[in-house]
Amino acid sequence: MPDLDLHGRTAVVTGASSGIGKATAIALARAGVRVALGARRVGRVDGLARELGTEHVGVPLDVTDGASSQAFVETVVRDFGRIDILVNNAGLALGRTAIAEGSDDDDAVMWETNVLGLLRVTRLVLPHMEDGRGHVVNLGSWAGREAYTYGGMYVGSKFAVRALTQVLRKELVGRIRVTTVDPGMVGETEFSDVRFKGDQERKEAVYQGVRYMTSEDVADCILWALSRPEHVNVDELVVKPLQQASQDQIVRDPR
Repeated sequence: MPDLDLHGRTAVVTGASSGIGKATAIALARAGVRVALGARRVGRVDGLARELGTEHVGVPLDVTDGASSQAFVETVVRDFGRIDILVNNAGLALGRTAIAEGSDDDDAVMWETNVLGLLRVTRLVLPHMEDGRGHVVNLGSWAGREAYTYGGMYVGSKFAVRALTQVLRKELVGRIRVTTVDPGMVGETEFSDVRFKGDQERKEAVYQGVRYMTSEDVADCILWALSRPEHVNVDELVVKPLQQASQDQIVRDPR
């Protein structure tokens, strides 16, 4: 079967101001999809939307805020009329410490963003998706499949994303396609800057000696899942760099 032609479809990408979200928005736009880019840093998504073309829009979005999420979806529906694709990318990690030494505040932010924010936006978008045409893609992580030491709430939140995606797929079976994409090590993003709160030494140590994936690599996988024929659902897509077998088994080149 030929790939699904995405030209003319409409998409929402959350967390589109940087990293995988930004790369996904660009890939979708290049495939002829009209894209609504959502992020708290509205200046960034506004600028990117203008670069991509007049049919794309950048809209402020804080997935942890109900009013912001509601206003975002209302704006997209007003401008696009419907939503065919939802890429729930907004998420973050804060800290890399033992659970006994973790922060209640950091844990609350991760849960509210990675889990409740994903659910909040999904609930708002689903009424505007057409049966047989809609597709929800949730960005999970290899951390949602394999717990690791000092992963804390980030690991817990990504296990929750995987479980909730499975629930959603069962509830929408035969109507809306639902996919989770679980990447391993992805470099050249702001993920570790946020996680280590600007500590460049700790950030660099994570990726040292590894030819990690880029945001564009993951965006390419998302686009592939979206472009399968409409009767085909890619349930789960796991992608890691060649040098990573698991969280604790990484082959590093000597430097």
